[in-house]
Amino acid sequence: MKQITAIIRPNMLERVTHALHGLEHFPGFTLMRGKGESRGRAPGHAYHATEWNLDEHDRVVLLTLCSDELAPLVVETIRSAAHTGRPGDGLISVAEVADIVRIRTDEHGATAV
Repeated sequence: MKQITAIIRPNMLERVTHALHGLEHFPGFTLMRGKGESRGRAPGHAYHATEWNLDEHDRVVLLTLCSDELAPLVVETIRSAAHTGRPGDGLISVAEVADIVRIRTDEHGATAV
C-alpha cells in the first residue's frame, strides 16, 4: 500500500480532481489547506533574507492511499494535471504504508481502501 501526498497550487485543484475522478479504480482523497515557502532564491537555492518578510503561498495538500500497482498511475495523473512548467507547481511524495484499517468495518489493507 502507498500513501501519496501532493502539494499543489489551489488554482490547479479542479484540474487535478477531475483527472483523478477519471481513473477507473481511484479510491478517493483528502484535502487540506496549507501555506508554504518555496526554496530560497540565492545561488544554490539557499535562503537569503533581506528583511523579515516570509513569502508564504497558499497551497492545497492532497492525500490519498492506494495499492502499489495503482500508485504510479495516480502520481502521473496528479503530475500531468498540476503541471504548468512554472516554479511553484508543487511536489508529490510516495510513502510505504504498513497497514490501513477502515474504522467502520474493521477491514485491513487493500480491502480497506
